[in-house]
Amino acid sequence: MQLTIKATGENVKAISYLLSKNPDNVYERNHKGHLVRLFYSKFTETELEVTIFVTPDPIELIKSSSNSYDITHYINDREFAVSSIFCSFIRSALGTALNGQPKEEYIDWVNHLFPFEFEFGPVVSTISDEVLNELFEPIGYQVTITRPEIDYSFQMKEKSSVSYISLKGTKTLQDGLRQLFILIPVIDNYKHYFIDEKEIEKLERYGEGWLEAHPMRDMIYRQALRFKEVYSQVENTNLEEKIEEPSEKIRLNDLRYERIVETVSLMKPKSIVDFGSGEGKLSVRLGFVTGVKEILAVEPSESATLKALRRFEKVTNKEGFVVPETLWGSLFYYDERLKGKDVMILCEVIEHIDEYRLPKVLDTILHDYQPGALIITTPNREYNMVYDMDDHFRHNDHRFEWTRAEFYQWCNERNLRESYDLHFDGIGEEHETQGFPTQMCVFKRKVN
Repeated sequence: MQLTIKATGENVKAISYLLSKNPDNVYERNHKGHLVRLFYSKFTETELEVTIFVTPDPIELIKSSSNSYDITHYINDREFAVSSIFCSFIRSALGTALNGQPKEEYIDWVNHLFPFEFEFGPVVSTISDEVLNELFEPIGYQVTITRPEIDYSFQMKEKSSVSYISLKGTKTLQDGLRQLFILIPVIDNYKHYFIDEKEIEKLERYGEGWLEAHPMRDMIYRQALRFKEVYSQVENTNLEEKIEEPSEKIRLNDLRYERIVETVSLMKPKSIVDFGSGEGKLSVRLGFVTGVKEILAVEPSESATLKALRRFEKVTNKEGFVVPETLWGSLFYYDERLKGKDVMILCEVIEHIDEYRLPKVLDTILHDYQPGALIITTPNREYNMVYDMDDHFRHNDHRFEWTRAEFYQWCNERNLRESYDLHFDGIGEEHETQGFPTQMCVFKRKVN
């Protein structure tokens, strides 16, 4: 399965900077057993052609699956068709272009329009050619759909059931890729599926500026969110978990939780809110903090919350453990139950939210909920150099990663009414010039 990007005209060489891929080298990565390659077949002053393709391992696709005994998995065309899982495989390779974050000297090219042709296939879909045209034409594409001729030795059919799609249009690279990353899963026959609020956020982020006005908007949302995810093992690959050996990775996670628990313990709180609590790894540790009477684990994902409940259940009968209460909730909606708590925690959460949405989130927390203290941790972008990943974020879903100076400035700017004293610290192994891998700020409410 492959995607080819073609462009002609002046300045097409700039596209290589937006992709952050050297035309002289073949990009090749092994993604959990699945081989991802990207190469340029044309690269001149006026013509560019680059192809990214995936050779999946069908055995890896079904590992740990309840249906792994089913031999049909090994012959299913899913492994060889462009689909939602294909987008999962290539998202990391195209992350720089999708996020519009090339090196600073090339940032002006992010909003530059190029005459593109996107070709992808094979595609297996029950959606008619007419509907395919209705999906792509309103956003400025000329659509061509082709099917390979077939010459069987017996009478069966003359054309393949799979198709190849070509889209021509003048776009920015970022817009073109974001449109494909939404619409390819929409035309996918398979259950690529809805998980939680983050999937809706992804649609809103990638669809910004075009999806709301699309005449097929309702159909796009219905198709994109129609099923529960089947291939979670290849989604949201956490680069932070790959940059260290397993023991080092666990140590950093443990240090982060230990520092938060230590900081919370010194405050002697009775009530704690753990925002974005996920599978409950931090909340379960907070349950052993002396003197705590209430822990609210707030999480939008139902599947993560179920895992958290199982985690809490295992230690429910241990001495001194306060069982956290799970709440379905979002940082974007005010919840009266969260007001006036002693401590609120945002552990590795803010970097998953678009920057322009963050001020409202923090204003709600600091000035509406008014906790006694707020603890925020987030990656230190400067430390990425230590991991040899200067140009990449640590997680595919990160919308940004801040330097220490940027984090310091942002925290101080959010303390609009100067109601809090701010204390900054770091977590993990400190580098002499790049600081700590994780940075932390504690907002402590001033006593009147």
